[in-house]
Amino acid sequence: MSKDKEVVLNDDIRAREVRCLGDDGTQYGIISRDEALDKAEELGLDLVLIAPDAKPPVCKIMDYGKFRYQQEKKKKEAKKKQKVIEVKEIKLSIKIADNDINYKVKHAREFLDEGKHVKFRVFLKGREMANPEAGVVVLDKVWPMLEDIAIRDKAPNVEGRYVNMLVLPKVQK
Repeated sequence: MSKDKEVVLNDDIRAREVRCLGDDGTQYGIISRDEALDKAEELGLDLVLIAPDAKPPVCKIMDYGKFRYQQEKKKKEAKKKQKVIEVKEIKLSIKIADNDINYKVKHAREFLDEGKHVKFRVFLKGREMANPEAGVVVLDKVWPMLEDIAIRDKAPNVEGRYVNMLVLPKVQK
């Protein structure tokens, strides 16, 4: 919405002389603002300021409503084509048993097969904060179980109370 307010139309254009372009690519050259407004009105279109910083400012005669509609349509199309990356988070602790690690890795493999990114987090409680390397050891146990189907984007690193590792699915060819 803020971009629409920046667009200067018709009578709001303050420059005395403008370089005027037609909707069909016709160049009217440098003419007075009033003359450009008359041409636009004659064609039943709007005079839109495109380059206000140019000397003289550049204006285009176009159907602004139609132009805005096409811009919105392009934006919606781009949004449809954009791929949303979903990140699933799996929480672990330092005192986790091997069978629990296997269970969590099984879920991680399912997420990776679906094309989702997986973030492993080891939460450090109380005195565990004094030895964050223990969290790295847990994540180093997890990684070999996923190597065949995943790429490690971020190696285990300590961030506050967590030790994090980000794993991405391998791209199938």
